[in-house]
Amino acid sequence: MEVLLTFTGFHDPYSKGLVDGAEHPGPILSILNAHYFDHVFLFDTPKTREITQNTQKAISEIHSQSHIHVVETSLDDPTDYKRILETLRRNARTITEEFVSANFYVAVASGTPQMHACWLLLVASGEFPAQILHTRPPQFVTKNQPFITIVDMSSPQFPSVRFQTDPFVQVEEGEVDANAVKNQLGIVGDHFTIQKALQTGVMLAQSTAPILILGETGTGKELFAKYIHQLSGRPHKLFIPVNCGALPENLLESILFGHKRGAFTGAATEQKGKFDMADGGTLFLDELGELPMPAQAKLLRVLQDGIVEPLGQPSGHHIDVRLLAATNCDLQQMVRDGKFREDLYYRLNVGEIILPPLRDRRSDIPTLALHILDRLNKTLRRPKRLSSDALSRLQSHSWLGNVRDLENSIERSARLCRKDVLQADDILITEPISISDPLDALPEPQEGFQLDKFLSSARKQLILKALNTAHGNQSHAARILGISPQAVNKFLKQKDQEI
Repeated sequence: MEVLLTFTGFHDPYSKGLVDGAEHPGPILSILNAHYFDHVFLFDTPKTREITQNTQKAISEIHSQSHIHVVETSLDDPTDYKRILETLRRNARTITEEFVSANFYVAVASGTPQMHACWLLLVASGEFPAQILHTRPPQFVTKNQPFITIVDMSSPQFPSVRFQTDPFVQVEEGEVDANAVKNQLGIVGDHFTIQKALQTGVMLAQSTAPILILGETGTGKELFAKYIHQLSGRPHKLFIPVNCGALPENLLESILFGHKRGAFTGAATEQKGKFDMADGGTLFLDELGELPMPAQAKLLRVLQDGIVEPLGQPSGHHIDVRLLAATNCDLQQMVRDGKFREDLYYRLNVGEIILPPLRDRRSDIPTLALHILDRLNKTLRRPKRLSSDALSRLQSHSWLGNVRDLENSIERSARLCRKDVLQADDILITEPISISDPLDALPEPQEGFQLDKFLSSARKQLILKALNTAHGNQSHAARILGISPQAVNKFLKQKDQEI
């Protein structure tokens, strides 16, 4: 059992970032994003009561199984060493008596320096058998100075400082480091919703239970399926993805389950099905909601018995396949409408991972954008950068196409912009398909609005979009816009002069 004790502070549960006031996890949530604790004790003061309540709620959303205890103190003066030490000594004694065999950790990134000093005194003196945890601001995180530091004051080489990327994860020989897999796949995000999805994936990875991954288009469902597969211990190469929506209905069962020669007209040879291809590994069924009812019935049989029956074969054979499925459909509504089998839904939904839309984790957008651009720069002759205004514009957009939409927009903009630093109006964002009247998307004029500046930016965006559609052909772009080629050429010359 692991127990965390910490004061709450003014950077909890979230702190404001540098771009448009984006929220980033504070010190306590940052630690909890890296590790699960069975019990969390939040010490507050009269001035941090509301902060403590908000932190308690945020922790519950990340770790619903954690037991959160609020310790209300009467510390009106958060710099009074004597009263702080008396308060901590009294409560620490009670907690250690209640949790005799627990591993205790104390976080010293929230609260006042005086509170941190008192925690250190208690731990260093041996009164409270704990290890000290400290989080480092992102700008100071390096390979040798990682995000979380453990200070073990019981070490003979006191104080012993252990620096690790994740100090809680001990990777044994043959095990897979979840952080390494996440980084290798390029999964980016500190928001608690994405962290919760990652932690759920880690907990379910090595089981054989089916997992249903839910989320809108472009949220990275296949990427998460690969993440789970690589943590499962199954052979990395045995990950077989299948897009159910792209399979012809008359060939679907043959493709999934295979067929014997002569099973149907045109079956001139024997075909191995996707389930057999994934034997010993993982089969990922994307767009599961597109699966026809007859195929659903056969899929249910495979999940129940682990037996596959190729078309034309009188008897089935056993397979060992881990099934992951994903959809952007509301399967519960499809069950109610009679379009999806209820028994299959419950058979698949043993484990469920919900991937949040990008608009619900806007604080991750700047980090994602920079990660995408960094990867893209490896293919560009002249590396590009994003200004803070460009990041702000990206962060304020709704991104109905989610991460895929963001990635397309950044690549489109970077390849068409001739400047090294992309400004806000260099960002080419495709309007949502649902907008039928372009005038509906016009901004509401307010104090500070500049019509000439807005029209100039709109003109620039339209010309850039036309050039993108015309693959750089100026004459074609001019025809699309209904202007002369000379106007497009003049625009490009003006852009060259801006560089």
